Order: sequence, then C-alpha cells, then structure tokens
Amino acid sequence: MAKPILVTGASGFLGKHLVAQLRAESNGAPLRILNFGPCPFRDDPALEIVEGSITSRDDVMRAMEGCGQVYHLAGAVSRNPRDKWKMFDLHVEGTRNVCEAALRHGPEKVALVSSSGTVAVSKEPVIHNEDSGFQIEVVGRWYYYLSKIYAEKLALDYVRRHSLPLVITNPALLLGPGDDFGSSTRDIEILLKGQLMGIPGGGMCFVDARDAAAGLIGAMRFGRVGERYLLGGVNWTLREVMERVAEIARIRPPILQPSLGFSLASARVLRRLLPLAGKSFPLDDTTIEMSAHFWYFDSAKAASELGFGARDPIETLRDTVAYIRARQ
Repeated sequence: MAKPILVTGASGFLGKHLVAQLRAESNGAPLRILNFGPCPFRDDPALEIVEGSITSRDDVMRAMEGCGQVYHLAGAVSRNPRDKWKMFDLHVEGTRNVCEAALRHGPEKVALVSSSGTVAVSKEPVIHNEDSGFQIEVVGRWYYYLSKIYAEKLALDYVRRHSLPLVITNPALLLGPGDDFGSSTRDIEILLKGQLMGIPGGGMCFVDARDAAAGLIGAMRFGRVGERYLLGGVNWTLREVMERVAEIARIRPPILQPSLGFSLASARVLRRLLPLAGKSFPLDDTTIEMSAHFWYFDSAKAASELGFGARDPIETLRDTVAYIRARQ
C-alpha cells in the first residue's frame, strides 16, 4: 500500500487547491493533514486529519510517522510588526519541526513552500531568478519575508548537514478563487470596494493558486534536492494590474500615482480623519512601502524542470473578482 502524503497548512488558500489536486493525482496514496483550528475537510472520510500545531515538535512527529511525501505549507501572512515573533515561531520553528521529523521518519521528499519575496524584490524593475540571493537589505523590516528567509536558510542547512531530501518552492502573490481568509487577495478586495485613492508606483508578479498547487506537485516529483523553484505568472506594474481588475469588475480605477512619501504622509492624515466619519483606512505603512517595490521574476527554471506553467492572467483576475464578490 502506498505511504500517506502529509500536508501541513491544508486549510489555507494554496493548501485547499493542493489537497484537491493530490486527491485527483495521488494514485491511491492516502492523504493526511496536520490541522490546527477550523478545518474545511472535517467531514471528508477520504482524508486522515491529525489535530496539532506546526509549532509543536511532538505533533509534527506524530503526523509524519509513516509518510512517504511531505508538503509543508503551514504558516500565516501578516504585515503587522506586532506579529514579528508569531511569524518566526510559525515559519522558522515550524520548519525546524518538519525537518527534525523528516530526519526521524525518512520520507522520500519534503516540499517546503516559501515565498518569491525572499529573493525576488527590488526598488527597481529587475527580473530576478533563483540565483538572485536573499534580499535581506530590502525586506529586513518586513517580518513575514524575513522569517521566510530564515526558514529557507534553516531548511537548506538540513539539506547540507544531514542530506535531507528537501526542495523549496517560491510562489508569487497568489490570486484566483478560494481565498476564504483574504490573506492574498485582500488588496484586490480593497480596490473593488473603491478604497484605493492612488496607484502605487511598483510592480508585481502573481500566480493562480491552482497553478501554484500544480507546481508544488511538480516539485515533489521532479524537483532537485536542495534547489529553489520560483512559481509565477506575469510581471505587471500595479497600474496595469489595477486597470485590468477595474475593467473586469466594471469599476473606475484610481488615476493619480503619488510618490511613496506623499502616500505615507496622506495615510497618516487619513488614519486620523476617517474614523471621525465612521470609516477606517485599510492600508498600513508596510503595505504602502511594499507597493512601491517591484516583485518581478522569471519562472523559466520551474517551467524547464518541473513542467510548470501559468494560465492566462486575465482568467485568474476574472476568477479572483468573481470569488471576492461572491463572498461579499
């Protein structure tokens, strides 16, 4: 009988798409989920649910016992500096627990999901690749990305020192249907609500979560141990993204493109004034700063070695808009 496949973070945006695709392609291998909190698969008899936290060494050890493949997605997205230690606990210590459990139980491969923002971000519109190196000087104050960098460094150390069979995937910003928590599509939702008053000066790469999930499966099957694979679609300026979304949603996009300094100063004023009218300002300073950067990269390595491909970005944006509106 085929060994179970373990997925951590299965209830998240990417995790749900991964589970759906694994169920269709696992060739009889049972699926096991390490679950913490609400679970969308609670009533699914085809899935084995192990209750526990990625931050608990014992829980991860128990969940991985007997598994042949491990997909490690568990984590959280936050731009709030107050969540600094939560990010490090989830991403760094969680990854340590996965690596230690893998050393004990010996799965054939571990696929670690990180973020393209560890290596593919700059103040100028540069196209990055897997050899670009960690961008600590850019993301050093953004603890989500910094924790992801340390998690990657830790995992690669296990590969070097213990020959752990691990591969890293780095998806771009995830869009598409299924983001129930709004962790990736929140900025699109803010645009749809008419709460963005200016167009940021940066640019982004995004990828459909369904395509990213397929890329994870490709990494498990074909990825070389110790290698990183960037999974992304198009590189567009934020102006182009917002104009395309506005066209799809039949809304009017912002016109002005203020400087970063003006945007930050305006945000401080609006955070004081809008509550007086019973409203709130939806953007924090970190989000504003990030939107002035360029998150561009090339996925040629993943395309060549994993068979990765991204669908038409307009399809992704249409499905994103439709899903957000259906939730409202």
